[in-house]
Amino acid sequence: LSSRTSAAEKEMGGAEKREKQYRAHQGFGDHHGGVTGAQTYFYADEAKCDQHMETFLRCIDASSGSSEDGFSAIKLTALARPQFLVRFSEVLVKWRRFFHQMAAEQGQAGRAVLDTKLEVEKLQEALANLGIASKAESQQWFTGKNLGTSGTVDLLDWNSVFDSRTKLSRPLLIPNRKTGQLEPLLSRFSEEEELQMKRVLQRMDVLARRAMEKGVKLMVDAEQSYFQPAISRLTVETQRRFNGSQPIIYNTYQCYLKEAYNNMTGDVELSRRESWHFGTKLVRGAYMEQERERAAQMGYEDPINPTYEKTNEMYHRCLDYVLEEIKHSRKASVMVASHNEDTVKFTLRRMMELGIHPSDKKVCFGQLLGMCDQITFPLGQAGFPVYKYVPYGPVNEVLPYLSRRAQENRGFMQRANRERDLLWKEVKRRLLTGNLFS
Repeated sequence: LSSRTSAAEKEMGGAEKREKQYRAHQGFGDHHGGVTGAQTYFYADEAKCDQHMETFLRCIDASSGSSEDGFSAIKLTALARPQFLVRFSEVLVKWRRFFHQMAAEQGQAGRAVLDTKLEVEKLQEALANLGIASKAESQQWFTGKNLGTSGTVDLLDWNSVFDSRTKLSRPLLIPNRKTGQLEPLLSRFSEEEELQMKRVLQRMDVLARRAMEKGVKLMVDAEQSYFQPAISRLTVETQRRFNGSQPIIYNTYQCYLKEAYNNMTGDVELSRRESWHFGTKLVRGAYMEQERERAAQMGYEDPINPTYEKTNEMYHRCLDYVLEEIKHSRKASVMVASHNEDTVKFTLRRMMELGIHPSDKKVCFGQLLGMCDQITFPLGQAGFPVYKYVPYGPVNEVLPYLSRRAQENRGFMQRANRERDLLWKEVKRRLLTGNLFS
């Protein structure tokens, strides 16, 4: 199910007082331009988000009734104000960039994310010199935590520091790399934004509990890169709570993004440290044209890999990492959501090499209903868990969505012709053997 989100701007009256509605600025929060969706979510108010949650609950129930080990997909932009998600995402990105800036000053520029570790003493000196926090203040950042006990801080530790810093009453200032001036990372979330955070987490909690009750796995779909940091962060928070004994919540990683591998490996490492099950759906990505247009308009680096081949490399690199994690820890699961035959063959080969059996149900496959049956059916017949992703809604909305999916999958028409030829070949075989309906 694909979605797009817009908003209206007006004050709602009446006996039941509702909060203001906001129009997400085209360059700030609106992500409907250039995107055709099977379902459109308009942020009207919190009551509308609750209605969307009820729809997702019915989808979970339907998934439970139709299969033994079903999946249901949700969109976080249906459960929260998109403007809040953009604001939260920007804060998370700034905080991460600040970490890499400090790393570069310690001579660690260019290192892999998980290999980058800040020396605490040097970090405290830098924070004091920049006027961000005195040495005494920055020491409190690590009080009561197992952070910096080894004398270093990595990105996951850094993110934990962020959680406590945003609760301070005074603004947290960080340097702007372009101007050299200190600017507030976050002058603290407003009461309304704090309420937004609580509400979206509460909705995800309700959905996750229903999924557990019904034996359904819940996939949180990926969206545009300017929403994604917040979506991923909220999803990971839900995984930490519900993926203790098995992977109930699946995060989605878009492999056309340059940061896909770093983002995914960071989350895998967090799941190792906290001993919960990592669940992921790997996709190539769905918003390339819009992402590049927005980057050009707003003057930031294109977040998309430069070529289709680079995206393939990224997909296989991420997939291989998860498969290795499955082999070594058994506390990871992946859905290979792909119509690409080479990717499916790559997965099967690596599973065989790593000794991952289909019956383990650690690796599953997914294709859209009506597409690439020549991949889906043989996988199912060979005993692999395989799913058909079912878009639903009015025909005039679903067909454009499927059309866009076909455009995104290079060589789709060639595969469709091949599928037709295979079907015709099978019909002729059955006619010749007299087993047309067997």
